Amino acid sequence: MAIQGALPVSFGTVFPAGAFALGVEAITDFETKKPQMDKDTGLPLWAVDVIDADPEARGKAKSVKVKVAANVCPTLPDEVPGLPFRPIEFEAMAVMPYVDDSGRRPRVAYSLRARGVKTPGAGRAKAPVKDAA
Repeated sequence: MAIQGALPVSFGTVFPAGAFALGVEAITDFETKKPQMDKDTGLPLWAVDVIDADPEARGKAKSVKVKVAANVCPTLPDEVPGLPFRPIEFEAMAVMPYVDDSGRRPRVAYSLRARGVKTPGAGRAKAPVKDAA
């Protein structure tokens, strides 16, 4: 089979209505109590707590964690006055399906990863301005 590991996916596919960051923390290995390292890059893993802006999202789908591999803690975008959350976008996202058998019945769940975080709309090329003349 040609597919190995996580599947690349765009931010807009995962969060079509956008997303909000609540915070970020280091992921610690349960057994060793040391920072958990990304198997592909060897970098420490950080978990960004995210709220899906989709009004139709419910239950476990409303609040998720996105893992980011980075040498230092990712810097979240600035807060927006009047909002309790920070609008966020993730760069180079990937999704890894797995079987979650911790409940009454096993179910397919998804682990979300990204290579970076940014302010929504940052880094996009602006459309050229046409002369009015």
